[in-house]
Amino acid sequence: MFDIGWSELLVIGVVALIVVGPKDLPVMFRSLGRVTAKARAMARDFTRAMEDAAKETGLDDAAKGLGDIARAKAPGISALERATDKFEKWEPKMPSAAKAGAGTAAGAAFTPDPALQAELDAAELAGEPEEASADPVKPAPKGDA
Repeated sequence: MFDIGWSELLVIGVVALIVVGPKDLPVMFRSLGRVTAKARAMARDFTRAMEDAAKETGLDDAAKGLGDIARAKAPGISALERATDKFEKWEPKMPSAAKAGAGTAAGAAFTPDPALQAELDAAELAGEPEEASADPVKPAPKGDA
């Protein structure tokens, strides 16, 4: 809570010794200790009361359910991660005519990897959302470009 080092504590102690005096300093520290103990006890009681109220109303069960939904292993997020991984690993295959061409990809048609296309089709049939599956690259129209 407070970031106080030993040098700051020493300065506070010297100032307290000068202001309060050596006779009353132990009495002041005792009363300060009692006040902080009471404050901690009140905070602990308040926390317990709030936790009990949450248990009685069922809010803790709802919070656990939301925690389960928010985890990275939730079905929607894991499907999105799988699709992202597949998209990053995907390498388009170029036809042999495009490889031997003049080096421009303007007229080259890309074909998706058959294994990747099969996985995407299976995911689509399984009913996964379209956002979670990567669309294959469509062939470029042939013509004057």
